[in-house]
Amino acid sequence: MPTASSLLLACTFAPSGTRVDVAVSGGPDSVGLLLLAIEQGLIVTVHHVDHHARATSCDDASIVESLSTKLGVPFVLHDVDVAPGGNFESRARSARRATLPSGVLTGHTMDDLAETVLLNLLRGAGVDGLSPLVGDSSKPLLGVRRSDLHEFVAAQSYEVVHDETNDSPIFLRNRVRHEMLPLLNDIAQRDVVPIVARQAWLMGEERAWLDELLRRDVGRSLDAVDCRELREWPLARQRRWLRYHLRLADEGDGEHPPSADDVERALAVVRGDVIATEITGGRRLARSGQYLALSKN
Repeated sequence: MPTASSLLLACTFAPSGTRVDVAVSGGPDSVGLLLLAIEQGLIVTVHHVDHHARATSCDDASIVESLSTKLGVPFVLHDVDVAPGGNFESRARSARRATLPSGVLTGHTMDDLAETVLLNLLRGAGVDGLSPLVGDSSKPLLGVRRSDLHEFVAAQSYEVVHDETNDSPIFLRNRVRHEMLPLLNDIAQRDVVPIVARQAWLMGEERAWLDELLRRDVGRSLDAVDCRELREWPLARQRRWLRYHLRLADEGDGEHPPSADDVERALAVVRGDVIATEITGGRRLARSGQYLALSKN
């Protein structure tokens, strides 16, 4: 049976005595994160976000508060209203990130990493999308398997929450988790999660190298580089430079890079195929005198 000491060997927590904020939904992943953070000797403050997405969400908050009291750690409740409707998961995630403290620890495991890679692959992601989460100090459990974490938590005496939405095939991640990964395991005749996760870590190293190269370019704004020079750059360098400068802020979720289609349209402007193009966010990228200019429509 997995023990705290054996699981901690696969974690990347800060040193003992470090003050940390921990996001706890009440499910076994986040409860496991909390228990391991305390075992590591971290000085913990628990944060729980109530989206009011389910009739039992108030019960979840009570369970997490009770757990925090038993463990002797501070508890902070964040009340967030997310309107029903399309893309609820994404909007709820943005609301969480907007209200939670910066750098808050979350209970993403190796299985979450593999699922995210596959989801991003289905969406047509590039290098960044195929190396999600890695290198993020707020995700200390990426080396831990979900099944081991759940077994560890089940052996404790604490109540945990079962979120029934994690079973619903309405959500794409659940289909990847419950249908796609078991099928891939069957085809490969092995557990593919560590393989996919390893590819993400390797791709993360490649991304870090590309980002280091990009640092030489990002100080040069869109309107500071002659398109004739840009056209001499390797295409990958052009794309990464454009992705950086065409990032778009959202509601509390930081910044997101442009879509692949946006970048391809921007490249057409650089090449001189067109004088201007519309890109996501009600923006217009135009070329004048061999220099680019980004404006709002």
